[in-house]
Amino acid sequence: MAEETKTEALSEVEVPKKFKALVESVEKLTVLELAELVKVLEKKFGVSAAAPMAVAAAPAAGAEAVEEKTAFTVVLAGVGDKKIEVIKVVRDATQKGLKEAKDMVDAAATAPQVIKEGIKKEEAEDLKKKFEAAGAKVELK
Repeated sequence: MAEETKTEALSEVEVPKKFKALVESVEKLTVLELAELVKVLEKKFGVSAAAPMAVAAAPAAGAEAVEEKTAFTVVLAGVGDKKIEVIKVVRDATQKGLKEAKDMVDAAATAPQVIKEGIKKEEAEDLKKKFEAAGAKVELK
């Protein structure tokens, strides 16, 4: 039933003729292939597909307040020699199944993969330690 609703919602979108073939090609991609395509397009055109964030107002003149970052993103940059251990950490961190976790780790061999976004510093540091113990290279952003 949910699939029918999704199909109905997609059929309501009118695709111009010049984009029809492109949209049909994109519809056939898997989620991982689509994520890879997004990263390629971001690099090629120097843009980001991330939702724009509101810009904070500048502090008043003379008030030089330094705002500490509160939300972190954990990025798997390299797998290392203990691939199975890294997959276990990914599964634990993301609550994904074995195949999804393995696919993320495999994809990290070619391009950095976002494991978790918008987490607190303590959780990010803890996750980083777990990945490093498993032999992986991790970046906090």
